[in-house]
Amino acid sequence: MNQVVKNHVSPAPPSIEELMEAPEEDYMSDRQLLFFQNRLNQERDALLESAHETTLHLKDNALNADPSDRATQEEDYTLELRVRDRERKQLQRIEQALARIQNGTYGWCEETGEPIGIPRLLARPTTTFSLEAQEHHEARKKRNGG
Repeated sequence: MNQVVKNHVSPAPPSIEELMEAPEEDYMSDRQLLFFQNRLNQERDALLESAHETTLHLKDNALNADPSDRATQEEDYTLELRVRDRERKQLQRIEQALARIQNGTYGWCEETGEPIGIPRLLARPTTTFSLEAQEHHEARKKRNGG
């Protein structure tokens, strides 16, 4: 399928324009994998920083004694924790995508084995399905009541 990004000196990752214009035979080349690896690492770092800031915010804001202020503050905490849970799940997806880069399966649909495609990976770098397979998966899930 493709090669694993190794820890050696490699060329700079391509630009988005270069990715979009690359020939099919370059799909998931070392340079393309490096681009997505960098993008995923940046997203992971941003999420980790956000989690750290949320933790500090929750620690710094002690609950107010006033019942109306306290209710508002608890509602804010609940919202922050829901966002944090979504971020935690996204971090897991990022780690899984980085593992797929290392094992050579990144960019390939886990259902069909076909290329996911650069435009879809740019939009959702953690995706594991091609657009067609995702639509099929969602339709099947809807039919099964999920």
